[in-house]
Amino acid sequence: MHLVRDPDSVLADWHAHALRFEREIGKVVLGQERVIRLLTIATFARGHVLLEGDVGVGKTTLLRAMARAIGGAFERIEGTIDLMPGDLVYHAHLGEDGKPRIDPGPLLRQGEDLSIFFFNEINRARPQVHSLLLRLMAERSVSAFNREYRFPHVQVFADRNRVEREETFELPAAARDRFLMEVQVAMPEAEEARRALVFDPRFHDVDALLMDVESGVLDPQALGTVARAIQIGVRTSPALEAYTLALWEGVRHPGALGLTIEGVSMDRVVQGGASPRGMSYLIRAARVRAWLEGRDMVVPEDLRAVFPEVMAHRIFTDPVYEMRREPIVAALIAGVFERVPAP
Repeated sequence: MHLVRDPDSVLADWHAHALRFEREIGKVVLGQERVIRLLTIATFARGHVLLEGDVGVGKTTLLRAMARAIGGAFERIEGTIDLMPGDLVYHAHLGEDGKPRIDPGPLLRQGEDLSIFFFNEINRARPQVHSLLLRLMAERSVSAFNREYRFPHVQVFADRNRVEREETFELPAAARDRFLMEVQVAMPEAEEARRALVFDPRFHDVDALLMDVESGVLDPQALGTVARAIQIGVRTSPALEAYTLALWEGVRHPGALGLTIEGVSMDRVVQGGASPRGMSYLIRAARVRAWLEGRDMVVPEDLRAVFPEVMAHRIFTDPVYEMRREPIVAALIAGVFERVPAP
């Protein structure tokens, strides 16, 4: 795919490819239009994603379809209590000749072609493993065998086991902040989609199903260039910037807005978060959303469309409210939207 230097030309050329990318994934992942749009935003924002959702809702199928449409390589690893950092980079075993062998692990197997790396049940792995993953996410590189391996095009996805609490290691706040978004993958709401997933044999063979996805709709080696062009080419107005700062102030100090939530002390509920880095991620995602909608300027709807997925996990509540954290944060965000006037 040929790229030119002018950012406007880059964006015009890639817009159609981005929409085709969404359509290709939608062929095999039913009833998840909003999720597909959010993951497309993350892809063009070059951000990592923590997926939420029950077992069997199609998260792996979704990511494999993305990898095929992007045109890069896909790897995954399962989080377990005995997983060690080295298991991500090499695999030690006995060969057919009975001699010990060391083969590349899931991170090194594809080399620089690695496009999507999926860490399943990340909270089953120990903090030492999380540390290696965080370096991969922050620097897109790891050190192994006395050398540094670089993964310039990799995008990390992970999900958590949220049902079982034994032998799990929850991600600390600093680790979750490395994810651009936390996205909920729920069961499709439409009965037609549910019926197809259960009764249509086409959806029972994932390997065959994925062959319906056009390969290489995007060029993983060019995504970085396109991402930079979007951030340069999509503008924000002074009014939008003032609105963004007002939202930021609102989620940090909701009591000052007169916001009330039943059974919650608004003066103490928010203990921290919504950092400058988080707000910069919000603007990055909003610019991509505006571009996908065919605009060269961010509007309030773009901010609101990505705000819960980008910001909710960056709002830290008082420990007394932790068991009710999700509904409280959702109510807080909804209340801030209602009380902060949009330009």
